[in-house]
Amino acid sequence: MADDTLDRVRQLVADILDMPLPAVDLETSYDDVPAWDSLNIVKLAMAVESEFRVPISPDDAVNFTSVKAILEVVQRKRTQNVS
Repeated sequence: MADDTLDRVRQLVADILDMPLPAVDLETSYDDVPAWDSLNIVKLAMAVESEFRVPISPDDAVNFTSVKAILEVVQRKRTQNVS
């Protein structure tokens, strides 16, 4: 499941930031991608909510600084929803 989740997060990042999927990996971050700005963070948050059916708060979205960070938020939210 984690690999599937990573692939889905990578696809969202690639789509929203208009990047080729092979260029998006776990370490891809806002430091590497000029298009990774505040507007696209909001778009990423909305896409994550829709794709994974988890609520993303503004505090969560602030942490969307890398693919790895987004993945960690999604995994945490999924765990919270199960509990």
